[in-house]
Amino acid sequence: METDSGASALKAAWNFLRQFWLQVVAISAGLLIPCFWHKRIEAGDLGSHVYNAWLAQLIEHGQAPGLHLARQWNNVLFDILLLKLGNLFGLAAAQKILVPLCVLIFFWGAFALLAAVSRRAPWFLLPCLVMLAYGWTFNLGFFNYYLSLGLGFFAIAIVWRGRGREFILAALLAVIVFVAHPQGFVWLVGCVGYVVLWRLLPGWWKLALPGAALLAVVVTRFYLMKHYEAFGVWEIFGPGVYNGADQIALYSVRYYILSGVALVFGLVRFVAEAIRRYWAREPWADVRLPMELHWFLVFTIYVLPDVVRIPLYSGWVGALALRLTTAAAVMGLCVLAAMRPRKWHTVGFGVIAILFFAFLYQDTAKLNRMEDQIERLVGTLPRGERVTATIWAPPDSRLPFIVHMMDRACVAKCFSYQNYEPPSGQFRVRVGEEGSPLNTEDSDASQQMEAGEYVVQPGDLPMAQIYQCDEDDLTQLCVRQLSAGEMNGRIGYHPPKD
Repeated sequence: METDSGASALKAAWNFLRQFWLQVVAISAGLLIPCFWHKRIEAGDLGSHVYNAWLAQLIEHGQAPGLHLARQWNNVLFDILLLKLGNLFGLAAAQKILVPLCVLIFFWGAFALLAAVSRRAPWFLLPCLVMLAYGWTFNLGFFNYYLSLGLGFFAIAIVWRGRGREFILAALLAVIVFVAHPQGFVWLVGCVGYVVLWRLLPGWWKLALPGAALLAVVVTRFYLMKHYEAFGVWEIFGPGVYNGADQIALYSVRYYILSGVALVFGLVRFVAEAIRRYWAREPWADVRLPMELHWFLVFTIYVLPDVVRIPLYSGWVGALALRLTTAAAVMGLCVLAAMRPRKWHTVGFGVIAILFFAFLYQDTAKLNRMEDQIERLVGTLPRGERVTATIWAPPDSRLPFIVHMMDRACVAKCFSYQNYEPPSGQFRVRVGEEGSPLNTEDSDASQQMEAGEYVVQPGDLPMAQIYQCDEDDLTQLCVRQLSAGEMNGRIGYHPPKD
């Protein structure tokens, strides 16, 4: 379906919804199935978000000594909404309301951007968009960032095809994006600025824009590496292809293979279109801008440090580069969306999506069973006891934060003493200067507890540890009481050293 090139962005969106409202409803319903196919939504850091929403409730009622809510205007939108919904419906229901809402915003925001770039509804790329909605960023549980991207895609789509007063709506969305996450806001401003300047610059002057952008990234890298402790993507995760296709590389090697197949299939699609355009003598002007943005993002991912430690926070700021693979994937799909659709494109990507969600169902079901165990183990402890956990993802997994299942299991039952959010200074819930009996005040100690390298202090007791007690089956968990002077990971599985 070609969109009306003469219509404004909002008018085109309204015409689309009026014509295809039934398809939109049906696609949205199908899109949300992974949010409800298990008892819980397994998405890494989501467990930490839920647990800290519970702590925020305790703080509001004066029941969390040593903890307080800081006034913060970014990296908070998901947390504020989760707390408000949790106060109304309970935190279990709040997750099932808010996470699906975020998925819908992300998916339709990306869909709107692809449609704005290609001037047609990208139906043939629906399998790719659905996989991306449940990709690495979702499964890692970075929901403030995830929500900021979805809203930002809507804003960029408005700028791409909008006019006049519609830019006011884009500006209002930008404010909400900033509240959601600063990195999503930086991407939005950078992308909009690039698009506007690209259109204003005449002829060969357009080449100055990518050159200036690449130089800015290189300067930023050298500044961060010189002044702060920082590491790049390859230093943390090793050599790999980080161009957006890696968004579907999740829990094991089989996802990596699937990611490679998707990348090759997309490249075949691109080459076939290039050959067709060559023989038809069709220009590439319609794909040049999204292609530049895609290449720029991929360059940034490899050059920008992925983790950095700055004085503003006590903990590490992580995944700075890898988060950009989500935006890189969307811009890559914008390039494909501008090309002539074929049925074999949809069939090929559809088969890949079926395998992806079959794998995802199996792995998240396994995590649900592990969380069932954690809830049973926590139930054997005295109410309100401190708990740490050393729960490692398999060595071939790209999702290390499964340990936060313990945080969610502790809601209304125990206290996750290693909870990383309060001491980091990056979130609303924070530890006071004099510390708290409910949470460590040291970010380094929090990391040591997760790694099983923390020496238990007498003042920490009583405190229990949940750990993987069968090296041959990492889904089997046990609980034990810790003693002063011992290392909290003394017993249990540890991943092999490189």
